[in-house]
Amino acid sequence: QVQLVESGGGLVQTGGSLRLSCAASGSIYSINAMGWYRQAPGKQRELVAVIGSGGSTNYADSVKGRFTITRDNTKNTVSLQMNSLKPEDTAVYYCNCNAAVVGSWLYRDYWGQGTQVTVSS
Repeated sequence: QVQLVESGGGLVQTGGSLRLSCAASGSIYSINAMGWYRQAPGKQRELVAVIGSGGSTNYADSVKGRFTITRDNTKNTVSLQMNSLKPEDTAVYYCNCNAAVVGSWLYRDYWGQGTQVTVSS
């Protein structure tokens, strides 16, 4: 199994910044993509940003130019730097990775418990 632990959420004013971090642990054999998703009240979970094992990135249009995703393959961590935050960024942010555990060649998605980000106007 793979466990994901997030940190860094909180309350910030419009225009402020936050940095989310996520560490993967467990019997990890290999991790493909790592990413961040978010879910606002009454809405479906949506992709925020994803980064491949080679460093390629993809962002939701709503966060392009404001958010930056990075990862450290040696530590199995992924971070999301969020700048110029807006009230519409308010949501629970979930860390995600697609990984295989030792002894298995099957890759599957794993999720963190979520961290609240609230942007006040």
